[in-house]
Amino acid sequence: MTTGDFPYVPVDARGWRLSMGLRPLESAAWLEIDEHFAEELALKTRLLEENYDVVVATNPEGDDASWELREEIRENLRAHHPEVDTAVDESEHPLVAASRLVQEDLCVLVRDDAWRLRAACVCFPSRWDLASKIGATLDDIHGPVPGYEVGLSRPTNAFFERLKPDRAFWRLNWTLLDSPRLFQPASARRTPIEGLEEWYFRVERQTLRSLPRTKAVVFTIRTYVTSAAMLCRRDQMFAETLIQAIETAPASVQEYKGWTGVAERLRDAWAQSS
Repeated sequence: MTTGDFPYVPVDARGWRLSMGLRPLESAAWLEIDEHFAEELALKTRLLEENYDVVVATNPEGDDASWELREEIRENLRAHHPEVDTAVDESEHPLVAASRLVQEDLCVLVRDDAWRLRAACVCFPSRWDLASKIGATLDDIHGPVPGYEVGLSRPTNAFFERLKPDRAFWRLNWTLLDSPRLFQPASARRTPIEGLEEWYFRVERQTLRSLPRTKAVVFTIRTYVTSAAMLCRRDQMFAETLIQAIETAPASVQEYKGWTGVAERLRDAWAQSS
């Protein structure tokens, strides 16, 4: 698709699919930096000042891995993004200090009786309540996702068990929301009811890697948002593929994501604007 400078458009012409969709990831591509770097780090700074308990949650069990992650991020930036200042505040929790260096949100999962979320700094949540997830298992975290228990629970847990420090992976996730804001903490999902210009295509580039010393798993989330109308105007195939993806999603998925009736309205709005 011709999407201009928007980096990822992971809608599938075959329709809605629930899958892990993992691809190998090179170390040089672990972290992404673009022209929004200064703006997004400034937003993180403000959120950490005003909404710390919303965007940060840690357990002591995640501290050791958080220290390791901070240094892994600093080393990666020095190697692949030397223009980035890697100085940190030594008095700050290492996960928060690491998060201030990159545009990604950071989550650390540690293997106890199961893989559990033990530390996270998520400044750009997509209607996701971090406080309710800290300490939770993979299955508990994804419990509300329709189809996860049947289709993805077993392969997801198996993947975490097999993940080794010498291999990393990435995947893409997308949704359609009624706001372009990066910071969207837990709230009731609303079905977009406005015109095409008020709908926004939100993509998460997620990476998974195991830390070499603690063997904790790091989950990063890099969020990109753009106007759905703009993508439609740039490529008619995007509009058709997006509508197809929403229409073919199970009713439970449409309800969970706030998409009920959206495909019909999107089709009408696109027809009127064409």
